[in-house]
Amino acid sequence: MTETTTTPTRIERDSMGEMEVPMDALYGASTQRAVLNFPISGQRMPRRFLRALALVKLAAAETNAALGLLEPSIADAIAAAAVEVAEGRHDDQFPIDVYQTGSGTSTNTNMNEVLARLATATLAASGMDRRVHPNDDVNRCQSSNDTIPTAMQLAGAVAIEERLIPALVHLQAALATKADELWPVVKTGRTHLQDATPIRLGQEFRGYAGQAEEAIRRAQAARDELLTVPLGGTAVGTGINAHPEYAARACVRLTELLALPVRETPNHFHAQASLDAVIAAHGGIRAVALGLWKIASDVRLMGMGPRAGIAEIAVPETQPGSSIMPGKVNPVIVESLTMVVARVVGSDATIGFAQTGSFLELNVMMPVAAVALLESIELLASAADNFATRCVEGITATERGPALVEQGLMLATALAPEIGYDAAAGLAKEAFRTGRTIRELALERGIAPDRLDELLDPAAMTEPGLAGGPASG
Repeated sequence: MTETTTTPTRIERDSMGEMEVPMDALYGASTQRAVLNFPISGQRMPRRFLRALALVKLAAAETNAALGLLEPSIADAIAAAAVEVAEGRHDDQFPIDVYQTGSGTSTNTNMNEVLARLATATLAASGMDRRVHPNDDVNRCQSSNDTIPTAMQLAGAVAIEERLIPALVHLQAALATKADELWPVVKTGRTHLQDATPIRLGQEFRGYAGQAEEAIRRAQAARDELLTVPLGGTAVGTGINAHPEYAARACVRLTELLALPVRETPNHFHAQASLDAVIAAHGGIRAVALGLWKIASDVRLMGMGPRAGIAEIAVPETQPGSSIMPGKVNPVIVESLTMVVARVVGSDATIGFAQTGSFLELNVMMPVAAVALLESIELLASAADNFATRCVEGITATERGPALVEQGLMLATALAPEIGYDAAAGLAKEAFRTGRTIRELALERGIAPDRLDELLDPAAMTEPGLAGGPASG
């Protein structure tokens, strides 16, 4: 016979009545109801989100005290509790599933109950017999409907600032350094995946560095999109039960706490009734992700081989690539990044579809949108950093790129000003048919060797000017 163990419980009460709650839980009855209501994924709200929500509660408590709406001792106790939660000291007290109340009310209530219990304990330790109420005190001047979207947006903005932008700066620097390093290498350019006129390998990497630079700008724009928050709209955007100065003052305090310029929305009815800001911000993140996909995929193409492919660059060898083919090495860092991009694009679809939860005065798909936003930022930051360190910084050029330039059919482009487009096209076709080079055929047609050396100088073809004739395309 096996013994059954039961977790000790206590009785807590909320507006719906009594509920058994684990004895050592900091939360109360409403949180426990949500735990029982949503046994969906086992995935909890992210740490960054909990931190942002705790800081909103901290700013609210201090603001309410300044406005004379909370006793200073109560506000101080709530603020101290919020600091503990923001620091991650009570993460196990937030057990509610991501797939919960669409407004995030369950998580807001969870936060209110935890902070109220911690604050009550703080007051008791100082000799005060005063119970801090989750709604009347911790949630004063607030509603889940403005607090949860504010926390979502601030968590995203901080994640972009602290994680994504630094990772993109690292990648941009690595690509720019690699562009300088590879500048002397002249290779065959390609358009439509077909041979084109020569290009410097460093010019290609300068393009990638420029793409990363644009990614930084887009990430900054996404961050800024999220910093105008719905705080102060309370239930439906009217600001009922909130002091008229509450939101503006709380945003000033959040600006201090986050070192980012947090602003109250000028239109509360719009801000909490839709996911427009999050959709726009994640759209910028999707653009960043797809830009990195282009860079990574080009690296994979140029490194394919090493014998039977393009093989113009060698990517760092990071691990064995096959359980059956000895010596095989694969571009696994690239593959890791491109899978992250796939996930980000999927999350973009999730966030876009979450707009269908915007009915009248409230969106009711906020928790899943928050999770998707934060996951995209974290994954993309880690993948970009890893790509820079484990791939880009170790890329080297092979001899194959320069060796193929002389055989390139599009060298005929440089002859067009001398012999005309049609004649040059004929040379290219004949060279392809016979396997001979453009130089050999041009010499037979009477172009002087020294003039041919001038026209067919691969390095000169990588610079602007008319001497090389019209570009291929």
